[in-house]
Amino acid sequence: MLQYSTWKYVVAALVIALSLFYSLPNIYPQDPAVQVAANRGNVVDDSLVLRVRGALEAAKVPVKSVAIEKGNVVVRTTNPDHQTAAADQLRGSLGTGYTVALNLASTVPEWLGSFGARPMSMGLDLQGGVNFLLEVDQKAAIEKRSNAFADEISTVLRDGKFAYTSVARAPEGVQVEIKNASDMAAVRAAITREAPELELVADPGQPTRLLARITPTVIKEIMDGAIEQNRTTLDNRINSLGVGEQVIQRQGDSRIVVLLPGVQDTAEARKLIGATATLEYRHVIDYGSKAVEAANTGVVPPNARLYRTRDIGPDGKPRPILLSRRIIVSGDQLVNATSLLDPQSGTPTVSIELNRLGGDRMQAHTRENVGQLMAAVYIETIPEVKIVDGKEVRTSRVSEEVINAATLQGVFGRNFQTTGLDSMEEASDMARLLRAGSLAAPMVIIEERIIGPSLGAENVERGLTAVFWSFAFVLAFFLVYYKMFGIVTNLALLLNLLMVIAVMSVVGATLTLPGLAGIALTVGMSVDANVLINERIREELRNGNTPLASIANGYDKASGTIADANVTALLAGIAMAVFGSGPIRGFGITLIIGILTSMYTAVSVSRGIATLIYGKRKKLAKVSI
Repeated sequence: MLQYSTWKYVVAALVIALSLFYSLPNIYPQDPAVQVAANRGNVVDDSLVLRVRGALEAAKVPVKSVAIEKGNVVVRTTNPDHQTAAADQLRGSLGTGYTVALNLASTVPEWLGSFGARPMSMGLDLQGGVNFLLEVDQKAAIEKRSNAFADEISTVLRDGKFAYTSVARAPEGVQVEIKNASDMAAVRAAITREAPELELVADPGQPTRLLARITPTVIKEIMDGAIEQNRTTLDNRINSLGVGEQVIQRQGDSRIVVLLPGVQDTAEARKLIGATATLEYRHVIDYGSKAVEAANTGVVPPNARLYRTRDIGPDGKPRPILLSRRIIVSGDQLVNATSLLDPQSGTPTVSIELNRLGGDRMQAHTRENVGQLMAAVYIETIPEVKIVDGKEVRTSRVSEEVINAATLQGVFGRNFQTTGLDSMEEASDMARLLRAGSLAAPMVIIEERIIGPSLGAENVERGLTAVFWSFAFVLAFFLVYYKMFGIVTNLALLLNLLMVIAVMSVVGATLTLPGLAGIALTVGMSVDANVLINERIREELRNGNTPLASIANGYDKASGTIADANVTALLAGIAMAVFGSGPIRGFGITLIIGILTSMYTAVSVSRGIATLIYGKRKKLAKVSI
């Protein structure tokens, strides 16, 4: 008989309610906005909000609101023209201390967000944005690693007290020239022990010469590591633009694809992509009157460089400090950086780990300078793109800041801590930037494609129109052909669409044009399932079964066929989602979600609706199908 359990009704009601709730954020449009993020040494606070508001009021740029959102100042505007005007004004008034970027700000109420409800993310083709294709410089990556190998081999020879003439880079690796041929076996053993990835090749004609060659396997490892580090670096940097759904992935042996949906400021994106960050440790020459005198007169001792610290002096400006021109260690020797709280002082710190060469240099310096000051200098190199006489001119700006100057309490080498940070958040940011702050190898933008917001809006409009008419035609056909069961089917189809939108919003899937095609295809597959059920019911009626038995048998017998048909399509969707990328992966994800929801709505929910309509009629003469 036609039955539907009470718990199934409860589940269906819960699914419908959750689908409505988690689909709700998609009805809220986004505001054209300008995001102001603090660069190192600056803060985002209420005074910055007042400063931004004052600059915009002075320029008579109308805005909807100016407020701190997720650690940045967000200026919401009413249209793209006001957005551009606000960004131009703020760049001029705030200077280089802050990053000003165009963006789109969500208008979803906070109470929805507190329950994890968020709008469905839109891809580059729907939201607009920029697509970069970057080429990683393989030669530079190998050269950088070769220099590290050369330093490591030099250290091995010094530690082993082997007399050598030179350690120099060669086209195929590192060439080592020792003085005594009798030491060759011991030298080979020492190098193999410390750098087993190198292939050692002797020169029969030169018994004192040894070539440490970088093998193709090592070259591949170098490139894989460089691309992965660069990819992580880009991801960290682009977060400051406020891009919620950036796609940064490897393409081929030496390329990286960067997709930034919603980003309208390509110059800012270019700047962040090319920026580098590193840390230098230098000996402090003076942190008192001599440094103040050098700052006031401009006369700096020949062995020193003038910097500014974070501490504010009596004049209200950052205090000057004189540092040695000689660098003790730099970011090139850094192996790892981790943020933590100092167990003794309870202040935020960054734990630094150096490689062997850097550790030896640090140990030698600290051994000779216990009780004196050593400073940590944070350096960012930020490329800038300016338009001069209608042409793009690329320059770079170097920002150097002394983040701390601490007294050396004892002798240390490879592992130590850097203090003087304002917050745990800053310590985490610095550790992340130091781990992946500098690019492992230079990158060149070899292709740049921009999709404007207007084209994205047109794609959305056309895609939604296609989905709407596909639904409209299907709903009209079912109403005319299947009558009352056409209504049942239409309700199941509409719930299916609602569930697809809700699930994609919850899981954070990005909707693209192929995704819209996947939704339209889901409609067709859901139609297939409902047609199978309806035709099976009609067949049961033609065989002389009672109306209630025909409905029950129709659902029971069609369920297996529907499962078989959808499982094969589901496997195809999984293959596209797992092995595909970009549009293919987006299509696969949408297809998977649509298949699962259509199976539930067609087989279970529509049966529940039919049971509500016909289930309690003990004497049912006919079915409107």
